[in-house]
Amino acid sequence: MTDTGADPLYERLKGFEGRPNTTAGRGKDPVNAPMIRHWCEAMGDAHPAYAGPDAVAPPTMLQAWTMGGLSGHSDGSSAYDEMSALLDEAGYTSIVATDCEQEYLRPLRPGDVITFDSVIESVSPRKTTKLGTGHFVTTRMDVRANGELAGTHRFRVLKYAPAAKKPKPAAKRPRPVVNRDNAGFWDGVADHRLLIQRCTACAALRFPWLPGCNVCGGQDWDTVEASGDGVVYSYVVMHHPPFPAFDPPYAVGLIELAEGVRMIANVVGVPYDKVRIGMPVRLEFRRYDEELELPVFRALDGLSGGEG
Repeated sequence: MTDTGADPLYERLKGFEGRPNTTAGRGKDPVNAPMIRHWCEAMGDAHPAYAGPDAVAPPTMLQAWTMGGLSGHSDGSSAYDEMSALLDEAGYTSIVATDCEQEYLRPLRPGDVITFDSVIESVSPRKTTKLGTGHFVTTRMDVRANGELAGTHRFRVLKYAPAAKKPKPAAKRPRPVVNRDNAGFWDGVADHRLLIQRCTACAALRFPWLPGCNVCGGQDWDTVEASGDGVVYSYVVMHHPPFPAFDPPYAVGLIELAEGVRMIANVVGVPYDKVRIGMPVRLEFRRYDEELELPVFRALDGLSGGEG
């Protein structure tokens, strides 16, 4: 979207149109076979025209021969630098490349000496984009090989002030998968009860919930309510990867309940680095958002501080 209305800055920017940015620039290296080979290997381009005694350079390498590398070109400041500083002062401090156009007039061959001139071709009125508000700047570079025009490279960027980011809603923890085999467990959690399945055929307790007994294969079951007492049988401390709604580091324990079954849950009430195997814990229920409440286990060894 183009912003309308008087814009003194744009009038100053228009003054840069047509100003030379580089005059009689010189490529740091002549066109050469090693650079052509590296380019083709990187691009996966095995065209036979780019190898052998009669090799030419891939046309899309046009700009590569003009680049200054890490040390740059020693031609001092340019009109583009002046214009960029003006935009920076006005708050358009971010930049993103938007597109480029190239026109090829003759092939480049190993040994060709590259020279180039560049000019600020156009500056757009102020535009509002999803990234933010700013100006599109187009530069044109004429590339010559041994003094003969070989191609033209146009490059367009957007210099912009980033749009204000909308605050993101607080991330929610992933929802548990509730199905016909475990719905009873989550009904118990909603009532602040930790229910364990018990096979009615052999009385074996099982956790997590399963459709059949993993001891005798019986299909019928009832439940017993856990006392809530347990110990840390094993644990891990999560450091990475970070995940929305979680605040690492935190301890995840494999808790052995007094009833003999084990379940995975967060260990709270002590710093993550104080959790130990054999530590006594006690069940409690913690609400994480308006929809999610989960069983966790609080350490009972008298340590304080850390995650509550």
